[in-house]
Amino acid sequence: MSNKTAGFLLVIVISCFVAIEAQAHRLRPAIVTISFAQANSVEVEISLNIEAILAGVSPTHQDTNESPNAPEYDELRAMQPDALVEKIRAFEQDYLNGIRIEFDGEAAALTLTSAEVPEVGDVARQRLSTLSLRGVVPAGARAFTWFYAPEFGASAVRVGPTRDNIIRTSFVDGGATSEAFPLDDTLVAKTTAEVAIEYLLLGFEHIVPKGLDHILFVLGIFFLSLHWKPLLYQVTAFTIAHSITLGLSLYGFVSLPPSIVEPLIALSICYVAIENVLTRELKPWRVYVVFAFGLLHGLGFAGVLLELGLPRSEFLTALITFNVGVELGQLTVITAAFATAGYWFRNRPWYRQRIVIPVSLVIAMTGAYWTIERVIG
Repeated sequence: MSNKTAGFLLVIVISCFVAIEAQAHRLRPAIVTISFAQANSVEVEISLNIEAILAGVSPTHQDTNESPNAPEYDELRAMQPDALVEKIRAFEQDYLNGIRIEFDGEAAALTLTSAEVPEVGDVARQRLSTLSLRGVVPAGARAFTWFYAPEFGASAVRVGPTRDNIIRTSFVDGGATSEAFPLDDTLVAKTTAEVAIEYLLLGFEHIVPKGLDHILFVLGIFFLSLHWKPLLYQVTAFTIAHSITLGLSLYGFVSLPPSIVEPLIALSICYVAIENVLTRELKPWRVYVVFAFGLLHGLGFAGVLLELGLPRSEFLTALITFNVGVELGQLTVITAAFATAGYWFRNRPWYRQRIVIPVSLVIAMTGAYWTIERVIG
């Protein structure tokens, strides 16, 4: 295989990866809060995009227009709350059939006690409704598991004695059964080590494989220059910046809506990729720009943790280990990029023309598409 062919194939592989992953991005997971405030009773509160489920939109879609059921979904998004509640009630049994909460292997019968649907707002954005369920806890139950049907998508499960006192958290893929949550009068909190491992993996998975936008930004940083100093300066600036806003967001000092953060993150991807095409070396302003964009990405990282919630007893542990997981994810992306392109082709005279510029253009176009999509919905 010639060097030219190898470089061309590499660009094609990366381009296909971007295209495939962009199509496979999921809708927002349901946020499931399970609590036990009343004796022998379990309360389940689910915040979700109920229109997507009612319309049968696959959770593998990022852009719901890709679904053959997109017209029905759009119609439901524009429906007034009372009318949508009627749709929910008609679908109630089908929905409950896709949910299973088991106490020591015994399924508990759940009933839908209420459905709260917000008023119609920006129909280009997901409308998050809240469904409240109730069931009976069998006497002497020691543990329980949660299951959410694959067609409903992933769920972020939050467990506590009350809905405002969350002790344990876990992400559960659609169609998978959760870990067993121990159950007693107070609910057993996870140990520090268990929390550290859980949030380390959560941070890593938020980059690899689920954070394609963050992956592309890191690749944009990588492809500017293979010299270690430019890469070190940029990665350090990005790490410090997103750590700052991640911490400030979780402590409640900084807050921006996703409708602002997400388009700007996409724009940051476009910017660094275009600059890779226009310049061959690290310019003084690049580090400051990467730092500024890192602040935005930190707000993006915080979004998932704010939705899931952090255990009060191990808040700092969860925050630090999540951030460490994010860094490990970024280092994995950089290592993979170096092993794929940098190590083999960095000394080739055609490296910039056949690798850096084409790959950066693919990244820039993806970022531009996402920016437009996230602005206009």
